[in-house]
Amino acid sequence: MPTNTLNGRTFEVDTEGFLTRREDWSEDLATDLAALIDLELSEDHLATLRFMREDSATTGVTPTLRRMQTVGGFDIKTLFALYPGKPAKKMAWLSGLPKPVGCV
Repeated sequence: MPTNTLNGRTFEVDTEGFLTRREDWSEDLATDLAALIDLELSEDHLATLRFMREDSATTGVTPTLRRMQTVGGFDIKTLFALYPGKPAKKMAWLSGLPKPVGCV
């Protein structure tokens, strides 16, 4: 597995750059990763990342956008505003989870 270092933190990633070890994640790392894609994480961003990690710990899979809406109560338009482009993929990457299987 490739290893990345960012602001003194070393972590393993897969070939697409997603963390491979859940325990390597922290909110500080998410903030540093977000800066790489020109995002400044707000409390709204962190709420989505926390939900994804909690839900994934329960289900064993990365939540899709539909699950974020139906179970997490997040508005899809808001998720697109917070994470322009590909919100599910960006949220998974920032939350230290595997790439989601489906976008929806």
